[in-house]
Amino acid sequence: MSSTPYRRIRPMFADHLGLPRSKYLPTSTLGADATHATGHCVALIAQHYDFQMTGETPSAQFETGMPDMESRFAMADVRPGWDDGVGVVTSDLWYHDALVEWMPRTILRRAIERWQAMGLEPYVGIELEAYLMEPDASAPGGFRPISTPGGFTYGVGALLDPAGVIEEILDTADRCGLPLESVNSEYDTPQWELTLRYTTALRAADDAFLFKAMAQEVAHKRGFHLTFMGKPIAGKSGSGLHVNFSARTLGTAGATAKNKKSVNAFVDTKAEHGLSAVAMHAVAGLVARHASMAAICAPTVNAYKRLKPGQLSGYWANWGLDHRSVTVRIPHQRGEGTRIEHRLGDGAANPYLAVAAVLNAAMLGVTEKLPTPAIETGDALSDAGTTASHTPHNLGDALDQFEADTAFNELMGTEFTANYLAVKRDEYRKYLEHVTDWELSTYLPFH
Repeated sequence: MSSTPYRRIRPMFADHLGLPRSKYLPTSTLGADATHATGHCVALIAQHYDFQMTGETPSAQFETGMPDMESRFAMADVRPGWDDGVGVVTSDLWYHDALVEWMPRTILRRAIERWQAMGLEPYVGIELEAYLMEPDASAPGGFRPISTPGGFTYGVGALLDPAGVIEEILDTADRCGLPLESVNSEYDTPQWELTLRYTTALRAADDAFLFKAMAQEVAHKRGFHLTFMGKPIAGKSGSGLHVNFSARTLGTAGATAKNKKSVNAFVDTKAEHGLSAVAMHAVAGLVARHASMAAICAPTVNAYKRLKPGQLSGYWANWGLDHRSVTVRIPHQRGEGTRIEHRLGDGAANPYLAVAAVLNAAMLGVTEKLPTPAIETGDALSDAGTTASHTPHNLGDALDQFEADTAFNELMGTEFTANYLAVKRDEYRKYLEHVTDWELSTYLPFH
């Protein structure tokens, strides 16, 4: 019998949709082993939000009986969960003693390894945005935004969180060891910005994944819904997932103590803007791959209702210094605080895939030594002064852009790309064929 303070262990992983797949494993059945595994059907890769599966998904192995892959985890990695007596752990997926290459956590691992091969360790901080909703059977989707008549931007407390739901989420995050850096109301109420602490890239994605799952479950228990959907309310601001990142030197074995010290590789105090060549090439890679990244960072039909001019949402393929209307923003901090903020990501994006996309696109800029385009000096609201390039207009176009950029999608993984395109193209087809309430209310009375 395992010696653990938990009655159950909940190994969790994010699937291609970002959903928190998991099981409860009673500790009484786990034994004393340090590592454990539990099976999940490989055909999960083909599943949609509506539970249907896309038959064209190559890795689903429909023709061989949809075998199991294993969710493997170490007991040493289990951390306190948000339910009494339940420990949670992020798990990797294995098939025949090899990591499943098309799983999001593996894809991020591979992106990190490429930076490490260059002698750099990527560090990431993730900003999440979400709206707090309450049940309303008459509202589309069954929820409406909570009422906050005294709400305002950049606030906290009872006027913005009258039922104390956000407060309970923050208390739960403290107990679970999910490190938040700051929390505040966003531009439109009842929208919140929830910023997680900067750490190594894989840990940052793990924290964001677990935080999203925890926050939604805590809200649900209270009778509310915390939605990270990109554009849940027409006429209000969208919700993003912003990836802040830098890269630190790994040091060299046998070098002097000074050279062994890890430093921020994005810093060059003698260069223009205080940014190193690595940082400037990374910026160039993100701008160059802007359209290719959209299908990963903005993975739903709804995401493209947020990605519009004037929405501070990462619409334009541009960059700037402390400029909120650009996609690739360099915040004002310098020295060890120097970082790149990538603002394209939609709130519904899978954190592992979004971070992997940012790291891979930036790395291509570094390895290809891409020149950095002109810095944005206009307001970049109705139009951008340095570019006419922007995100694709819809998910279908974004999938085409992703498929066409072989240098980028090969880094995301050829097997992942084939699976993802199959599922997401089928999702987009269903959307195009769906008859909306707007169509019926507008046209049905007259035709």
